[in-house]
Amino acid sequence: MLNPAISYTRITRVQDTTVTASEDALAAEEPLEIQLIYGPMANRQQQSISVTMRTPGQDAELATGFLFTEGIIRSEKDIKAISSDSDVTNMVQVSLHEDVTPVLKTTQRNFISNAGCGVCGKTDLAAIYTTVEVQASAQTVPAWPTELILRLPDLLRKQQQLFDDTGGIHAAALFDQSSTLLLMREDIGRHNAVDKLIGASLQQQLFPMQPYILLLSGRAGFELIQKAAVAGIKVIAAVGAPSGMAVKMAREWDITLIGFLRQQRFNIYTGEHRVAVGSLTNLK
Repeated sequence: MLNPAISYTRITRVQDTTVTASEDALAAEEPLEIQLIYGPMANRQQQSISVTMRTPGQDAELATGFLFTEGIIRSEKDIKAISSDSDVTNMVQVSLHEDVTPVLKTTQRNFISNAGCGVCGKTDLAAIYTTVEVQASAQTVPAWPTELILRLPDLLRKQQQLFDDTGGIHAAALFDQSSTLLLMREDIGRHNAVDKLIGASLQQQLFPMQPYILLLSGRAGFELIQKAAVAGIKVIAAVGAPSGMAVKMAREWDITLIGFLRQQRFNIYTGEHRVAVGSLTNLK
């Protein structure tokens, strides 16, 4: 059975002076329209919320995670049903319970969001921000040992089958403090990978998410930090670099942000108190 997340193409491969005809595996990229159905039975409304470029697969998780991290719904319990024949129509419909009023004012998009941008299509500057409620942790989580954090990229890399096949895919993963990989999702769009992960976490009732660490296979941009903050994730590690806005908002939202986690090293940008590194506990 063909994997819908992979597409194949004929290529001409050049190595040194040798030219050969070959086939290459590519990360699939297709549009997905997310439609929302809501309101009382006597006056049900149907509205297109977003069109995003994504890697096909886990579309119900993507829609759930997107609606949650954009602040349109407050819980997976708001969802009555998800209908998808996205393999054929590239569309997923999310029906809310009759008594649920979605928050649509600042989250509607008026054009396609591409795979590289998690805030494209927002209608004004204020719309890039989603309401984030910073709450004290419901449970005490011990500081994360550096030895465990340093192991995470290798643990993730062993599970990245789509990356092995295509070389062009992002991953988001959720680990607990025993270094167990709880969930991993891949997508050509890094924001989609995070939405799929959070959507799956909602569906699998992994909330609250304070005990876990979110690992990103690439850079940490503002939109990814915001999605994690909405989900209540308190520790984020990225293999790549964070942006200036990502660091600023991680500090404001009381998130521990780690970057350049590779080759047995990393930088802590915010929230050093959640990492067990000797004298760092004395830093101000």
